[in-house]
Amino acid sequence: MNLFGRLALLFIVVPILELVLLIQLGQIVGLLPTLALVITTGVVGAGLARLEGLKTLWTLQSELAQGRLPAQAIMDGLAILVGGALLLTPGILTDILGFSLLLPVSRRAIQRRIRARLEKRIREGAVSVTVIDTTLP
Repeated sequence: MNLFGRLALLFIVVPILELVLLIQLGQIVGLLPTLALVITTGVVGAGLARLEGLKTLWTLQSELAQGRLPAQAIMDGLAILVGGALLLTPGILTDILGFSLLLPVSRRAIQRRIRARLEKRIREGAVSVTVIDTTLP
């Protein structure tokens, strides 16, 4: 799928699907429980994002203090940021993905899949990586 197709999916198809799911949920359980669910997932998600973000920050600082590259902490921080943003977006699918990115076990599984896909695309030549040496002689 090209970039335009992915953007169309992200900004058109997903919100429409989320709207349909929320309307259907509202018809099944009612308006107030549906609104309560949307608000609750936002509040709980923000709290969980804060907690996981602080844990990741401590790990990042510890890795740097020991002179190690904090690659996993950086990937976790990015996943937590995206997961928190998804949880603040009203919707069922975005909430599921958002919580998946905030919970360490599912976050690691998602990261493994993304890493494997990226490595495959690099091997195929679809993605190139350029390293710039910034050290002075």
